[in-house]
Amino acid sequence: MSSRHLMSGAVVVAVSVVALAGCSSSDSGDSGGSSGSPSESVSIESTPAPSGLGLAQKLNCPGGVEKATPGPVSTAPLKVGTLLPATGSLAYLGPPEFAGVKLAVTDINANGGVLGQPVQEITGDSGDTTTDTASATVDRELGAGAQVIVGAASSSVSLKVLDKIATAGAVMFSPANTSDEFTCYKDKGQYFRTAPADILQGQALAQTMAEDGVQRVSLLALNDPYGTGLAEQAQKNLEAAGIPADQIQKIIYDPNAQSFNAEVDQVKNFNPDGVAVIGFDESAKIITRMHEVGIGPTDGKSVYGVDGNMGNALGEAVGGGLLKGMKGTTPLTNTGAEFQARLKEADPKLIDYNYAGESYDATVITALAAAQAKSTNGRSIASQINSVTSGGEKCTAYKQCLDLVGQGKDIDYDGVTGTLDFNEAGEPSIGSYGILEFDGSNKLLEPTRKYVSVAGK
Repeated sequence: MSSRHLMSGAVVVAVSVVALAGCSSSDSGDSGGSSGSPSESVSIESTPAPSGLGLAQKLNCPGGVEKATPGPVSTAPLKVGTLLPATGSLAYLGPPEFAGVKLAVTDINANGGVLGQPVQEITGDSGDTTTDTASATVDRELGAGAQVIVGAASSSVSLKVLDKIATAGAVMFSPANTSDEFTCYKDKGQYFRTAPADILQGQALAQTMAEDGVQRVSLLALNDPYGTGLAEQAQKNLEAAGIPADQIQKIIYDPNAQSFNAEVDQVKNFNPDGVAVIGFDESAKIITRMHEVGIGPTDGKSVYGVDGNMGNALGEAVGGGLLKGMKGTTPLTNTGAEFQARLKEADPKLIDYNYAGESYDATVITALAAAQAKSTNGRSIASQINSVTSGGEKCTAYKQCLDLVGQGKDIDYDGVTGTLDFNEAGEPSIGSYGILEFDGSNKLLEPTRKYVSVAGK
């Protein structure tokens, strides 16, 4: 991790969702954003996580972490259901996530499938917390025989259906949940995620603000497990970076409110140098109001977002040029042009790539775990998921890994999102984040100029 000391300045933090990023040398694919001329050289900076951390992190879960118990051997075809946002407040994340799963299933089936049979995909919408869409989708997919459900994107939506999925003996594998609540959740060992937890995201967000010289911070976060959890982690890491507690303002808001004037007025009265917004699609209303009272991205304030709002959809929802200079962190893999092109084949209409890599890897990991278990039983798959992501022989593609499994070798799958090294809670022990930035056209700069990696302690 880079230097944590602070320079002069103040920051308003309104927290949003973050996307995972890898640290390869190829260009990033976070969005269909703006870029320089074809001849322009763009410098890409990567900061690795400190060594000696990651898998050594201590989780401190009361009673320990629950582990899956293998079920009866099954050789039925592997059925993967999706519980991803086609509608609702995170609908802009749906297309890249659906595309990631679709591409993974295509690659798996092109290279032998699972236990010699093609994987079957069952698509489904998660909606958001204002509807019962997720519960209905889960019932339908479990009824169709899905042993694995990839989703949800929203932490709050996942919490609504996790018990149902785990009790049914199926795997729940989210590509985008970041709430710390899942780490110690009593999930029967059936829940996993490829997105890093907010304990890591909070480090990346605080590090980004500290490097920009913030000393006075306002955290504006939506009232749900994701928002409050990320705000708490950001505050802890900002204090660890040297910002006194009395220089940090934290405001928790109702995302379904008709107006955010009162919250924005509190931020203005606190008079920070910058703003970070932790939210979803309501972030557009918040940032528009910030601009109206003179504390927006183009008004001399340093404004930050997270994966919940750092997408081109935000730029389309606010006035022209209003987001210029706004930065944010998002779990985002530096997957390169080739992977992006393949995603576009799966969905030619893609304009963002957030969590596409995480969705792809979740699907591939599931298939490899089934191959290693020699069973498509959901509990048996769950018992092998952590194993295929760390400690064995490195492999980076399904066919390569499958061949090693066939030889009886232990594998360590490093996917399109880079090193995963799942901890005992079934989540990455290392998180890599893209530092995104909007240009004067409200488009995300492309390629992403900076990546940082942080590790669990």
